[in-house]
Amino acid sequence: VQLQASGGGLVQAGDSLMLSCTASGRTFNYDMAWFRQAPGKEREFVAYSRWGNGNTYYADFVKARFTLSRDNAKNTMYLQMNSLKPEDTAVYYCAARIASVSNYYLAQSYNYWGQGTQVTVSS
Repeated sequence: VQLQASGGGLVQAGDSLMLSCTASGRTFNYDMAWFRQAPGKEREFVAYSRWGNGNTYYADFVKARFTLSRDNAKNTMYLQMNSLKPEDTAVYYCAARIASVSNYYLAQSYNYWGQGTQVTVSS
């Protein structure tokens, strides 16, 4: 599976962006997630979609602002980001793994990564 993330850009605080992550192959039986990495910081979990029941989980700092969705027919995952804050500035990465019960918030549990898309939020 190869992943391609897109949709980043430069916005002002309070604006919205939608990121997309398209897989080259089918994402059948794959969990998918978004992570982000700010300069000088470690990669951190943002949101997760579990294969099968479609349950989604979010990091506390994005709850009620970000929404993850999947279109399995298009092999695409989205991250709708609203009410963006300067602290949301980071490179956003999409990730995928074969469906697992292991900790979804750990980057090392994912086998496939997109190249990242830059999101910059000005104050």
